[in-house]
Amino acid sequence: MGMKLVLTLLVFFIAFQSSVHSAPPNIIVIMADDVGYSDLGCYGGEINTPNLDALAKGGVRFTQFYNTARCCPTRAALLTGLYAHQAGIGHMVDDWSTKVGDAYAGDLSKKAVTLAEVLKTAGYATYMTGKWHVTKKAKALNDTDKYNWPLQRGFDRFYGTIHGAGSFFDPNTLVRDNALISPFADPEYQPKQFYYTDAINDHAARFVTEHQQRSPEKPFFIYMAHTAAHWPMHAKEADIAKYKGQYDVGYEGIRRARLEKMKQLGLLDPRWQVTPQVGDWNQVANKAWESRCMEVYAAMLDCMDQGIGRLVETLKKNGQYDNTLILYLQDNGGCAEGMGRNGPHQARGEKPSLPALANEYLQPDMIPKQTRDGYPIRQGKGVLPGDADTFIGYGQNWANVSNTPFREYKHWQHEGGISTPLIAHWPRGIASDRQGKLEAQPTHLIDIMATCVDLSGGRYPEAYQGNSIQPMEGVSLMPALAGESLKREVPLFWEHEGNRAVRMGSWKLVSKNRGDWELYNIEKDRTEMQDLAIQQPERMKAMAAEWDAWAKRVGVKPWPLGGAQGKKGKGQKKAQ
Repeated sequence: MGMKLVLTLLVFFIAFQSSVHSAPPNIIVIMADDVGYSDLGCYGGEINTPNLDALAKGGVRFTQFYNTARCCPTRAALLTGLYAHQAGIGHMVDDWSTKVGDAYAGDLSKKAVTLAEVLKTAGYATYMTGKWHVTKKAKALNDTDKYNWPLQRGFDRFYGTIHGAGSFFDPNTLVRDNALISPFADPEYQPKQFYYTDAINDHAARFVTEHQQRSPEKPFFIYMAHTAAHWPMHAKEADIAKYKGQYDVGYEGIRRARLEKMKQLGLLDPRWQVTPQVGDWNQVANKAWESRCMEVYAAMLDCMDQGIGRLVETLKKNGQYDNTLILYLQDNGGCAEGMGRNGPHQARGEKPSLPALANEYLQPDMIPKQTRDGYPIRQGKGVLPGDADTFIGYGQNWANVSNTPFREYKHWQHEGGISTPLIAHWPRGIASDRQGKLEAQPTHLIDIMATCVDLSGGRYPEAYQGNSIQPMEGVSLMPALAGESLKREVPLFWEHEGNRAVRMGSWKLVSKNRGDWELYNIEKDRTEMQDLAIQQPERMKAMAAEWDAWAKRVGVKPWPLGGAQGKKGKGQKKAQ
């Protein structure tokens, strides 16, 4: 072989290697639902999450990543890189826009673009599995009603639910691509037992394999929006059995163990005063019921983690693993809502008392009236969760454990409501000396869009499909993955149901609906136990002015907006 040919081949090889290593990565965003800061093993929890723990060990764990404290607005902010009010979902998927403005339209705005729409400009194939929950047209009767469904907002394929919550064994508004389907009459997916968490994970793995077979030259983007561990507490019995008796020690025993583990992991600063325990295990009348609630909750996350492990193995098998950025996060903190817990106990009959439902039947309700085989849905004190005929939440006391060591819950802008893990894993893109590290810079859902634009080479447009598009609000997280400063030039802001907050450097200003502003030095007091508002009135006023200007800019209105939601907003002030 001549020297000229050798040199030619060498140049070709170097060019090929360079192109491979500079190729934009595949991107997978995984979101869990109603999960607390300390539930995962790698963030201090006792729940078995070995696959997420492995991603954390090989990647970067963010310790101050923030959500919006609620399902719909979090999804809107994640998908668009805007604050939820700018994306049209200042509350939930309510239809209030005629009363209070476009910020509360309850539908994903056409003045925003989604991650899928932007990544398409960089040649990405786009897939989604799981919970959509950013349109009021969840039960579309015709194609016109589907204007804000995933395929109409940039995704090539979709398998999941349009609505926000429901049975894990018989979900409502289940959709394949653009068609409502019954999970029991789906020729494309027929597992031995249908369980929605498995279906979400299985379809994600299926999409990456089909992508490899059909379009291996293109990068892909997958958005996996799990409903685990949102109520109802539904899980497979084999997963529940793993946790039998583990929570019999009660709230304090589990919380104490988490605090100790968080210290060992470097997640709990010794300067922080631990927040008070909520709930007294000694006063619990039905300990078997309370233990079972947390056993099922743990089983739900365990199952989700198993499926994420299957997805990772699929990526490895297909040769897609090394150049895939996986981002794992959660939509809000643990949920203190009392779903199904407060009414009288409803016992299960010895045999079905209602006619069985046909496999083709499209189950229409968030809370089904019955199971497919004819058992009525049961709620009330002492109803052991887990089975398809139950619809129970795990309650405020366990939510306090999930949110260890922080205050408050889903709905509120204190750390327990808005703090989430963020795991970033990318073998080709994260240097070995950064793998397993903690990253403490404050970051937010709005930063995911900026990160994806940065990585993909995509174009964030000024206009799209005839609509002017609002500028991105976030910053790329790529410098943080490399251990460098994000250089964020503006504060971070929050508002939901009158609960509000602003973060500027180490300082956070926060208040509950109709409450006074509270001021905290988050670096020294992230558990928000030492209110400094009285000691530092000038700082408080300056930060409040920043929040007021932001609220005016994005269209925030005083809460309550009116109607039944006003009563709900008042009642939520009671939780501590």
